[in-house]
Amino acid sequence: MKKYYFVFCKGDILLQRQTNGSFTIPLQEEPPTEVKPWTNIMNIAYHNGYAVKTYRIDSPITNDERYEMCGLRPSYYKLPFELYELGGKCHELLYWDQNTKFCGVCGAPMKMHTDISKRCTQCGKEVWPQLAIAIIVLIHRGDEVLLVHAKNFKSNFYGLVAGFVETGETLEDAVHREVMEETSLTIDNIRYFGSQPWPYPCGLMVGFEADYVSGEINLQREELAAGGWFTKDNLPTIPEKLSIARKIIDSWLEKQH
Repeated sequence: MKKYYFVFCKGDILLQRQTNGSFTIPLQEEPPTEVKPWTNIMNIAYHNGYAVKTYRIDSPITNDERYEMCGLRPSYYKLPFELYELGGKCHELLYWDQNTKFCGVCGAPMKMHTDISKRCTQCGKEVWPQLAIAIIVLIHRGDEVLLVHAKNFKSNFYGLVAGFVETGETLEDAVHREVMEETSLTIDNIRYFGSQPWPYPCGLMVGFEADYVSGEINLQREELAAGGWFTKDNLPTIPEKLSIARKIIDSWLEKQH
């Protein structure tokens, strides 16, 4: 029976070229690359009636015209969205597998117990994949919105205030805290926008909108390099379409017409 094989080498995914110039994920009975005896081929899900499997290879495939290695983020623009999403899930589970080789309690080797859990071979401790949950928020002030440029951004685009949810917080608590810590602004009327898996390496982004109440922008310089209020007519470079930040900004822009 044919299966989808999501094959990764470090952060790159193996794409298969189609005759019409588009790309897909290899769909075949056997793995599309050599598999070592110790390779952990993980069972992920089903898509269109086919099983989805994923594994890592040590070296990229560069000598086969049928295939192309592509970063997971750029694959958003090459793959059908459903396959890109599945690729993200595969990447997260491979990251989890790579980082749970040994038990955190006794140090003994961990062994797969179910498709998404491991059990310690010595003490029996079980572990499952865990998500790092982050909030991201678009703040409104009249016809303006707050956009910021984080120091870890690799290009000059401006995005939204964001940060990880801490232990003991609600999502709304995290929104208030991150906005205050990063900008010194007070907000209210927090409202849910949507969420997005963010497999870089294993996150869930929860999007919100909120309204400005008071305060002057005072950026947390350890995190942010720049920030300010913008209207639809003077926007800086904004995030790529694959991100929930862009989806929130685009939704706001649609309402400005």
